[in-house]
Amino acid sequence: MTTTATALTPAQLRALDADATVVIDVRAPGEFAAGHVPGAVNVPLDEFATLIPELRTAAERRELVLVCAAGLRSENARSQLAEAGVAARSLTGGTDGWRAAGLPVETERTTGRTPWAMDRQVRFTAGSLVLLGLVIGLFTPYGLILSAGIAAGLVYSGISNTCGMAVLLGKLPFNRPRPETLDTARKELAK
Repeated sequence: MTTTATALTPAQLRALDADATVVIDVRAPGEFAAGHVPGAVNVPLDEFATLIPELRTAAERRELVLVCAAGLRSENARSQLAEAGVAARSLTGGTDGWRAAGLPVETERTTGRTPWAMDRQVRFTAGSLVLLGLVIGLFTPYGLILSAGIAAGLVYSGISNTCGMAVLLGKLPFNRPRPETLDTARKELAK
């Protein structure tokens, strides 16, 4: 499919023909389970490169629309596809924008606890490390280096619009997709 614009608003996505479009959600499985655009297929960004051949084949038959929480990860995925010569669009504002537009989301029943959204995991981890550094700093000045390092990382994250901590947290077992997640994605992309 050939498209000129690389981004869609929630209203534009909703107006697309569902049979001619496949929505790919690039968030971690726990984030996806907590709420996603109806009919979306979960292909976590960490596993995205492994499914580019399947995504290329799907893009020959249907329009690909990439979604994440707010738009950063889906734009990263869209850039990866563009480098591979595959046309795709991303949802402006991600699922946050979709919800803000008053549109419904699907949730999945999970067993056990659902992992927190990645931004919440990053805030919790960064805050915990800063606090730990301050406590250690009461006994040795080296603890303050930890707090300063995390603060510097957060500043860099804001300036560069990237998040190294999210990349690291994404590698934890509870943020990794189950093998059946990718099998399901392959089946959906083959339709």
